[in-house]
Amino acid sequence: MTLTETLLVALLAVLIVFGVFGAFLVSERQLNKVPVVEEPAVPEKVTAVLSVLRSSAVIVDEVDTVLKASAPAYALGLVRGTEILVDELQETIRQVRRDGQIREIEFVLGPPTAPPRHVQARVAPLGSRLILALVEDRTRERRVEAIRRDFVANVSHELKTPVGAIRLLAEAVGDARDDPEAVKRFAGRMVTESDRLTDLVQQIIELSRLQSDDPWAEPEQLELDEIIETAIDTVAIDAAARNTEVLATGDKGIVIPGGREQVTVAISNLVANAVNYSRDSTAVLIDVRRVDDRVEIAVTDQGIGIPQTELDRIFERFYRVDPARHRSTGGTGLGLSIVKHVAATHGGDIRVWSVEGHGSTFTLSLPTSPAPGGWPAGDELVQPDKEERP
Repeated sequence: MTLTETLLVALLAVLIVFGVFGAFLVSERQLNKVPVVEEPAVPEKVTAVLSVLRSSAVIVDEVDTVLKASAPAYALGLVRGTEILVDELQETIRQVRRDGQIREIEFVLGPPTAPPRHVQARVAPLGSRLILALVEDRTRERRVEAIRRDFVANVSHELKTPVGAIRLLAEAVGDARDDPEAVKRFAGRMVTESDRLTDLVQQIIELSRLQSDDPWAEPEQLELDEIIETAIDTVAIDAAARNTEVLATGDKGIVIPGGREQVTVAISNLVANAVNYSRDSTAVLIDVRRVDDRVEIAVTDQGIGIPQTELDRIFERFYRVDPARHRSTGGTGLGLSIVKHVAATHGGDIRVWSVEGHGSTFTLSLPTSPAPGGWPAGDELVQPDKEERP
């Protein structure tokens, strides 16, 4: 073997040795290398805590992309896919991201055709790059506050008349103590005013109670025939005194969802008004018709009617078309406002047709299927999907 061949063999042996040694080093590095575990976008402990909260929870990243959102957040209309739909909430999140300060805001949700929902949001940083928003529905609290304010204002105004009348009559009785006939007459007037005062207080309390009650909290299946029969029985004595016949016609066997007390009070008020404002020896008609997915209860009387200029205001609390007429019938001006409230809380409406001197027809429209909405079955956090919509 020549010297050249010997050198080539030696060089090849060295290369093989270095190659084997290099492969060994690479293998060792691979075996000792610590695997890189990608950190989850939202820590699991945070997800577990938020899943048990009743608040609507939304977590967004540094570019306002929704990473996690609870089912109530979708139900309220705060989130769609991976986007926040409420401008006020989105702007507050950006402010918190800029300065890291916790903020609270209140805003109103809901389309123009639906009752507004008053919500309160608390927005805070979650770690170094995430933002958490907790949103509470405060609609019920706002409603109760409004009821309390209205109650005080209405009572202070409306109770002045009967209370003042009773005081004047009491003074008149004292002045006429030597006149038995006058005392008897004034005492009768005092009883009448006391009855009016009692009815007024009862209806104010009833309206406040109904307004604080949610018929969809525990909805019932209501048999409309039974409720109408109850309304007719309620006015039976007054109708007999006026020789007024109350007739029920139309579709039978209709069942509607909602609150039994609220629907019964609403229909009873419409029937009672029809009897009280009808002429003697006439008839009141209660006609029930199913129209698509709704039922319409029309109550028609042959009474004094309502002027066209007053139709827009008759559903206001304590509004009286003819105060003198209300005094003679014992009206409080609250019956129709109660009907309007019940219609609104059940997803329905109330309409009126009237010709002065010829009578009126009040039509209460209610849905025959449960109203959509309310909280979903669970409060668990869900992963938003860009393709699907909740």
